[in-house]
Amino acid sequence: MKRFLLFFVAASLLAGCASVPPQASTTPTLPDTATPDGMIVPPAEGDIVVEPEPRPVMSVNRAVVALLDRAQLDSAAGKREAAGASLERALRIEPRNAWLWNELARLRLAQGQYAQAVSLAKKSISFAGGEPQLLAANWRVIGKARVGQGDSAGAEQAFRQADELLQPETTPLF
Repeated sequence: MKRFLLFFVAASLLAGCASVPPQASTTPTLPDTATPDGMIVPPAEGDIVVEPEPRPVMSVNRAVVALLDRAQLDSAAGKREAAGASLERALRIEPRNAWLWNELARLRLAQGQYAQAVSLAKKSISFAGGEPQLLAANWRVIGKARVGQGDSAGAEQAFRQADELLQPETTPLF
């Protein structure tokens, strides 16, 4: 009887570890300038505007997707500290996820933490591989952070790098 009970417990534990196919998140997200009731609020004078980037599927891990959704809702509601905490938790689960590093960099940029935004964007670049949209988004974060730091030459260089990544490749006709 003990052997059967042990087998049953082991089988139950293994069944709990089985994965299910990932599902796309259906949680609506609001832009950074929207209030929870959907009203669009224009940015205040002098605020650095962080545009939302088009996002592919960032993760198949449901916990990471839930944390990302929570972070986006918190950010839209002005709860940037809570949003940062959610993103940091997601990064503990998937530390090599370049999209999560980019999200955290964009959040720190919006908080005015320019040096940290640059550092996080560079970390995202190191994991981004050959994704030109993500690489360009990171260079734009770096450019905006450089503007915030008063480094116009560094900002111009970063924006140029972002533009070059999005240029279609031209091949000579002959």
